[in-house]
Amino acid sequence: MSKLIHIQVLRALAALSVAFLHAQHDAAALAARTGQGFVSLDRLPWMAGVDVFFVISGFIMVYTSRPLFGHGGKARSFLLRRIIRIVPLYWAVTTFYLAIALAAPALLNSDPLASWQVLASYLFIPFERPDGTVQPLYSLGWTLNYEMFFYLLFAGVLALPWRRALSLLIVGFSLLAVTGRMFPLSQPFGFWTDPIVLEFAFGLGLGWLHAEGVSLSRPVRWLLVALALSVLAMNFIGLRSNLNEMRPFAWGLPAACLVAAAAMGKTRRAPGALTRFGEMTGDASYAIYLIHPFVIRGIGRVIAGAGAEAVLGPWGFIAIALAATLAAGLLIHAFLERPAIRLLRRWFEGSRSGEASA
Repeated sequence: MSKLIHIQVLRALAALSVAFLHAQHDAAALAARTGQGFVSLDRLPWMAGVDVFFVISGFIMVYTSRPLFGHGGKARSFLLRRIIRIVPLYWAVTTFYLAIALAAPALLNSDPLASWQVLASYLFIPFERPDGTVQPLYSLGWTLNYEMFFYLLFAGVLALPWRRALSLLIVGFSLLAVTGRMFPLSQPFGFWTDPIVLEFAFGLGLGWLHAEGVSLSRPVRWLLVALALSVLAMNFIGLRSNLNEMRPFAWGLPAACLVAAAAMGKTRRAPGALTRFGEMTGDASYAIYLIHPFVIRGIGRVIAGAGAEAVLGPWGFIAIALAATLAAGLLIHAFLERPAIRLLRRWFEGSRSGEASA
């Protein structure tokens, strides 16, 4: 299965957009401490990078798993590969966060959690925190709670022919979203029926079109990019107080346009140096997403300790923080995430081979 280079580039941009949002938060605090002016760039909703991730996830599952449809017994291997891909780094980051929470709770802006909530965080089970938010111990993991839920549902239909399976999933996500809006449900059911799950359905639909051979010309793809950025810049969510209801349409549909533009091109040119770097960054996007708060906060403390806050200013801080985040993400992907995945795949594949031989 060939890698979709522009999808990897889009992954990189999505991860860095979320990091840029959080770097701006810390830059605003730096500006307040030093008395400098700072106007954040908030015309685009940078958090919509998460919505891009969800649409990509739906698309990629169809793209990479199509040979698995219609075969009984493939669900276990599918889930195992997804667990190996997601769990090691997330558990490592969550454990690191837990260690900070136990050793220096003053460094974190969150209430302590009960033991069962910590366990639920490791098991991707949504729960309501004391402040009313539905987030795990390491708050960025809320997106992974959705991802694991999606993988479970996807695995549940793999025994069906692929068109029937995708139809069932798309209808199922639509019904979940409608149910969540019609009936107030307790957690974790309220979390699983949030309208944001429609974004996985958008990705599934794009994967279906791609599997059917649908492709888009270069002008159409650029038109989709322009349309997506225009809609995001309009910030339709600002017209409604309920982010949950508006998000799949205000952010999810533009995200789907970006994914379509990245994945459904007719021509395949040799990538240039910038595209190859974007592809490499996309490979590390999961690591970038998970570790960027630690890097940004750490860089802020180093700069403050060196007395360089006033010299660098908020935008200098943002530039250094993002560069450090990118470097750290690439290093963690190369020397921790990728080796751990290879090791676990060899171990589990060896175990299955042994079982088959026995």
